[in-house]
Amino acid sequence: MSAVREFMTTNAQCIEEDKTLQEAAMLMRDLDCGSLPICGHDGKLTGFITDRDIVVKCLAEGKDAREVRASELATGKPYWVDADASVDEAVAMMEDHQVRRLPVISDHKLVGIISQGDIARNHYAEQRLGEMVEHISAKEHMAH
Repeated sequence: MSAVREFMTTNAQCIEEDKTLQEAAMLMRDLDCGSLPICGHDGKLTGFITDRDIVVKCLAEGKDAREVRASELATGKPYWVDADASVDEAVAMMEDHQVRRLPVISDHKLVGIISQGDIARNHYAEQRLGEMVEHISAKEHMAH
């Protein structure tokens, strides 16, 4: 059974909760990614922010990305997976929580991110991958 650490992207970084959404967008640009975990000053995960969150929850609302803090979008319980968990456990969590990526934690620290794309690129069982995409997409459509 494959562990999450074998599939994850390792260049993950947190955006600190007191940083602005503009700073988050700049970090996403520099890392060439569309999402970031949000961490407190203690390094603990407090949420997750996507480029879509910045557009929909800030810019579309007429707010200034230079003033809105990442903490303002860190709502709800952040979902994460342990680096030693199985890929099946990560897939099940993605399906259950309707998310396409999860921060990966080891020894209470962020060590990476695992996404549907990471799983697909690493030749995860094709049938299981299709089921995961179908389940996440079906739940997303039902939520709208």
